[in-house]
Amino acid sequence: MSALFDILASAGLWAAVLRIATPLILATLGALISERAGVLNLGIEGIMTFGAMVGWLAVYNGADLWVGLLVAALGGAMFGLLHSVLTVTLGLSQHVSGLGVTLFASSFAYYVFRLMVPVAGTPPTIVPFQPLDIPGLSDLPFFGPAFFTQTAPTYLAIGLAIALAYLIARTPVGLAIRMTGENPHAAEAQGLNPMAIRYGAVIFGSALMGVGGAFLTLSAFNSFFPTMVQGRGWICIALVVFASWKPERALLGAILFALFDAFQLRLQTVLSGVVPYQIFLMIPYLLSIAALAVMARRARVPQALMQPYRRGER
Repeated sequence: MSALFDILASAGLWAAVLRIATPLILATLGALISERAGVLNLGIEGIMTFGAMVGWLAVYNGADLWVGLLVAALGGAMFGLLHSVLTVTLGLSQHVSGLGVTLFASSFAYYVFRLMVPVAGTPPTIVPFQPLDIPGLSDLPFFGPAFFTQTAPTYLAIGLAIALAYLIARTPVGLAIRMTGENPHAAEAQGLNPMAIRYGAVIFGSALMGVGGAFLTLSAFNSFFPTMVQGRGWICIALVVFASWKPERALLGAILFALFDAFQLRLQTVLSGVVPYQIFLMIPYLLSIAALAVMARRARVPQALMQPYRRGER
C-alpha cells in the first residue's frame, strides 16, 4: 500500500499525466466541437496520424516547431473539409465517411513519409519542444516539477479547453453551434446557415485533431512512426461521451485517463514478475469503460447528431 501511495505522491507521475493527456485533450475538443454541431467524426485516429507526420516532416525539413503545429492543423483541416463534403453537403453516412477518412489519412501519412524520408536503420529525429521554465512556479516543491515544467503545447491545450468551454456556453458563436447540433431547422429560422456552421465546426475540430497528433512527434517524442497514435483517437470518441459534450469535462476526462495510463506504467515496476504485464495494459481501458458506463447514463446527446441537414426539409 505504501508503494501505491508513493507512486501517487510522485511529482513525476503528475508530470507524465499532463504529457499523456495533452493529445487526448486536443483531439477530444476537436471531436466535441464537431459533434456539438451535429456531425460525428470517426476520422480522429487517421487525422492524428497525418497531423503527426506532416508536422514532424515540416520541422524535419527546417521549419520552426510552431510552424510544424500550424502545418499539422492545416493537414487536419484538409481532412475535415473532405469529411464535411461527404457528410454535410452530400449527406452520406457519418460513420462510413469517418472510418474512410481514418483509413485514407493513416495510409496516406505512411505513403508520404516513405516518399519523403529515406529508409534508414534508425528513424530520423528532430529537436522537439523543450519544457518551459516558469519563473517562480517551476521551482515550487512538488507543484513545480509536476505541473510547471511542461512544454508549450500542453499549456496551449489546457488554455483551449477553458476558452472553448466559455465560447460554447457564453457566446453567440457557441449558441449557434449548439442550436445547429440540436435543431438545424430552428437555427435556419433564426437566420443562421447550418451547413456553414457544420463545415466550420468539422474543419476547426479536425485541425485540433491534427495538432493533437503533432504533439506526439514535436513534443512527446522526436520522430515519426506510423503506429504511434496507438488508438488514442478511439479513446477520444469515448471521452466526448464521458464529458457529456462539455469542454471542461473533456479536460478532466482526458486527465483521468492519462492518470490511469501513467499509474499502470509505474505499477508495472512495483509488481513486475508478480502480475502479467498485460493486466496493467488493460487497466486504463477497463477503468475508462467503467467511468464511461456511469457517465453515459446522464449524458445528453445533441438531438441532431448524425442527422443530415437539407435546406427546406423537415
